[in-house]
Amino acid sequence: MNAVTVPNLELRPMARNDVPRVMEIEPRAYPYSWTEAIFKDCLRVGYSCWVLEDAKTGHLIGYGVMSMAVGECHVLNLTVRPEMQGQGLGRHLLQCFLEVARDRHVETVFLEVRPTNVPALELYRTEGFNEVGLRRGYYPAAHGREDALVMARHLT
Repeated sequence: MNAVTVPNLELRPMARNDVPRVMEIEPRAYPYSWTEAIFKDCLRVGYSCWVLEDAKTGHLIGYGVMSMAVGECHVLNLTVRPEMQGQGLGRHLLQCFLEVARDRHVETVFLEVRPTNVPALELYRTEGFNEVGLRRGYYPAAHGREDALVMARHLT
């Protein structure tokens, strides 16, 4: 992993007017991306939605969505701009999410990841996540469906 190259990172809550900028990145980051309506629904229902920006330029670097309830957190989306991946920014964003979860007294964080997403798997494993299950046919794929590994990390 390379060091984070943007020195002035700012994590802030996502606002509805951030969604168009998020949608400039989302379809470039994933072949089966979330829609604008999904992000708006996440904001509407009160999920923990965040953007990571360069504080000097306002350049959107990444974003993500978590749901939290009763001591548990589920990372639903964690995305870094494709051209900025591989610089430690995803790790920084994940660590920020874990701090948000700790501040809200979360005990366990869960997430799903494609087994074929090797960089994400490496990130999650090195950040203390362990495989705890499998969701068969969870993700759309080019030729049908792809399983998801369920990973978890305890924060206590």
